[in-house]
Amino acid sequence: MPALVAARSRSTAAAQAKQAGGSAPGKLYAFQAQLPKLPVPTLDETLPKYLRTVEPLLSKEDFARTRAVVEEFGQSAEGRVLQNRLEARAAEPGRANWLEEWWNDLSYMGYRDPVVPYVSYFYAFKDDRLRRKPTQRAAAIVRAAWAFRAQVASGELAPEMGRAAPLCSNSYRFMFSATRVPVKPSDREATYALDENEHIAVVRNGQFFAVPLVHGGELLSAAEIEAQLDRIVEQADSTTAVPVGVLTADNRDHWADNYPLLAQAAPENAATLERLQSAAFLVCLDDARPVTREETHRVFWHGDGRSRWFDKSLQFIVCDNGKAGMLSEHSCMDGTPTCRLADYVLAETLGGRVDLGASTVRAGLPAPEPLRFVTPPALVRAVAEAAGRFDKIVDQHQLRVLQYEGFGKDEIKRLGFSPDGFAQMAIQLGYYKLYGRPRATYEAAATRKFLHGRTETCRSVSTESLAFCRAFEDPHASPAAKTAALQAAVKAHGAYAKACAEGRGVDRHLLGLRLLLRPGEEKPAIFQDPAYAETCHWYLSTSQLSSEHFEGWGFSEVVPDGYGIAYTIRRDALIFHIAAMKNEFGLNSDHLAHYIKEAATEMRAAVVAAAPAAAAPKAKL
Repeated sequence: MPALVAARSRSTAAAQAKQAGGSAPGKLYAFQAQLPKLPVPTLDETLPKYLRTVEPLLSKEDFARTRAVVEEFGQSAEGRVLQNRLEARAAEPGRANWLEEWWNDLSYMGYRDPVVPYVSYFYAFKDDRLRRKPTQRAAAIVRAAWAFRAQVASGELAPEMGRAAPLCSNSYRFMFSATRVPVKPSDREATYALDENEHIAVVRNGQFFAVPLVHGGELLSAAEIEAQLDRIVEQADSTTAVPVGVLTADNRDHWADNYPLLAQAAPENAATLERLQSAAFLVCLDDARPVTREETHRVFWHGDGRSRWFDKSLQFIVCDNGKAGMLSEHSCMDGTPTCRLADYVLAETLGGRVDLGASTVRAGLPAPEPLRFVTPPALVRAVAEAAGRFDKIVDQHQLRVLQYEGFGKDEIKRLGFSPDGFAQMAIQLGYYKLYGRPRATYEAAATRKFLHGRTETCRSVSTESLAFCRAFEDPHASPAAKTAALQAAVKAHGAYAKACAEGRGVDRHLLGLRLLLRPGEEKPAIFQDPAYAETCHWYLSTSQLSSEHFEGWGFSEVVPDGYGIAYTIRRDALIFHIAAMKNEFGLNSDHLAHYIKEAATEMRAAVVAAAPAAAAPKAKL
């Protein structure tokens, strides 16, 4: 199961703007030609860093063996040959990024397990107290998302900026009117011109509809969109259809087999399929009424699988009780661009700023266009089999949502710590409390300061984090000693995270070296070392995306014996989505949530006890 990652594209800024529907590169792509390429670290930089990351995860004996094979590789001819090959690949004319094609195929397009629950990620939105009626809320979301889309299409959307540099805008090409398409052995991404596809798709009760958002040369108002959605709800709730959407929830090879079956079952099916795939985005009008955080997260994470098209890049989901969220297919977009979109939509709608248009509904508005598929018996059987497999996979997953309301970002900063580093150490200490040892931990670190950059693995476990866990579990350690250990752990985490953002982490470099082995060449001992597999086995797959408008977000675990932890750091709260499988490994999301909560409370108490109440630490770590 994959971590979060990659894309494929080498378009120029002008081509990007043209594909997005614009005539020239606008602000969004203004910096693309200036962005540096992803660097290739030296072996002398990566190998010692790799040893530092694996040492706290290994026994002394195992670490001694690993150090020997790593040092041997660094001094070997084969190590230099592979390094030279990687540097040559990175320097090839016209290659935007030495990693993207490999990473895209290995972690996404070539990955064959279902995209839900294993790949896609979701956001849970705060409630809209101005709009309790579901179709009213959905209409406002559509208007706000369409305003964002217009800025992407024109290229006038401002590019994202890092602390000192612009970030790559390549992912925005795959945000609207885009879909993943199942193909063996590796899927592909399909994008459609925005200026030629001014419609959205809507699904209710397993039935799909297309809704053009422009009528008579004018954008539909929120009142008109709401009226169209009301018509869809009325029609879909009074009829039934074969829920072909669940085919997208299947193993990718099964779906690749069934895709032509669906497209070729009748002449009109291919056109219907393209109409659905080319829609700007999908709006899912669910009849669910989730109450608890777990119920809400499950609806947005996977739902019942029938009223979704999981291959679509964006799906906005609105429930019958007004709760709303967004699901994103991950292959070509990481979380930061979609988080920006979701935050914009919520700031506009929850803040009462969204332009709703006229309050009246024009006469003669065409009815929503049903997207009906002809479903012969073979296709009906395929849908039933896919639904059975989906239900089984969902049932194999456990979920706990921890909303820790003791404190949040403001208090963590007041205490002098990086909010992300503090949250990561709460996860480390929680896991240590539950299992008595650290395990390999993945945190997604963005590398978008580089052309077509995506992510690097920030390895959260360090000798400092292990010492921190041991200090907090030591009944004799003083608050001052615990605080010092926490400070050292957060500082080490921050330093490694910064290196990752600079393209100087360990994992992508080692992957590139390994992939450049040619047929017949013996795999170097460093890659046959059991420690390499063990310390790349992500027992904890974590990532942070934060917005004051979110009630959390989430994704799955990436290994059967591990946890997937998505967390949000709000000003006054920490929200952890903790997912895991129900299997022979005996994982327990409830217990891990309990210990993370206990860890956060103990960490703050130690820091407060170690310093005068009126004085916070001088330096932010």
